[in-house]
Amino acid sequence: MPSVTKVEIYKLNIARQTQFRIAIGVFEEVQNILVRIHATDGLYGLGEGAPLPFLCGETQAIAFEACKELATLLVGKDPYAIEARMQELGSCLVHNTTARSAFDMALYDLLGKRAGLPLYALLGGEKRALTTDETIGIDTPEAMAKEALEARERGFAAIKVKLGTGFPDDVDRIRAIRDAVGPETLLRIDANQGWDPVTAERILQELARFDIQYCEEPVAHWNNEALRRVREQSPIPIMADESLFDHHDAFRLASMGACDYFNIKLAKSGGIHTALKISAVAEAAGIQCMVGCMSETRLGLTAAAHLVSARPNIVFADLDSAFGKADVVQGGIRYDGGTITLPDNPGHGADIKPEVLESLKSCTVT
Repeated sequence: MPSVTKVEIYKLNIARQTQFRIAIGVFEEVQNILVRIHATDGLYGLGEGAPLPFLCGETQAIAFEACKELATLLVGKDPYAIEARMQELGSCLVHNTTARSAFDMALYDLLGKRAGLPLYALLGGEKRALTTDETIGIDTPEAMAKEALEARERGFAAIKVKLGTGFPDDVDRIRAIRDAVGPETLLRIDANQGWDPVTAERILQELARFDIQYCEEPVAHWNNEALRRVREQSPIPIMADESLFDHHDAFRLASMGACDYFNIKLAKSGGIHTALKISAVAEAAGIQCMVGCMSETRLGLTAAAHLVSARPNIVFADLDSAFGKADVVQGGIRYDGGTITLPDNPGHGADIKPEVLESLKSCTVT
């Protein structure tokens, strides 16, 4: 029986070209983790986690130490028994979803390589045409309108706009953006919990005339009842994001009728293993999904794109976090404007450039 021989854990730091602001925090530098799992059959799987302290409660330092602990559970065990391995990791650390997501991604990459299948096929899916939006961070209406127009001119048919500072500033932002990009461009908005319920209802009523496709997480993540009330009053469909970590959250939100869509993120769910369960709950409840991102490189985004391709119930993709920073990945997904092309290599098909990997701070657990 194959077994894990060692686990390598890396800190991956990449400077952003510009600061990126959302309602609950500011992104200034990518501080991710990488996990590489080696097996006795000579194969390895590589996974990426994107810690976001103000969402998942993990910093890079926390995730790095958590990965050391989790790695000790894998050495000497069968990496291809993913159900058993993820149960063990989840029982060891109940939260720490970012750290677990890196292991999960590496295990699925390893299994795909063992089977000789690209990840979308390993998950029982087929290769589909995928498109992503491009996200505009919070700024002045004029600056955001300019950035949105530039995104449209680069070939993005959908633009996601970060809001959450209040009325009337958020309305002014959307008015400026819609005027700039015209009526054909799809606009999606994300308040990142920035509004109280009363403000959310007021703003969503006002923004409906700008033809908004959906709004993500308008109110505090813990206030599921307020989310349900906002959804009942909103002329714009509501998508759950920060209130949705796992399949238990999905079941509760669906049972309450709290949202129209689910936003699944691998770093938030703990990886593909739980993301598939969320998708199944959603499909049973008649809820369509999106797969989103944190601050992943094209490595993590490639694994996420395979998941989108494998599940027809996942109808939206927000996989643009590779933009605005240096590309350290070889292989993986390719972008042509907003169009994504998946690789057909076994596993997820992405790797970190060797010279980059060699330069990173790391530790090895054997």
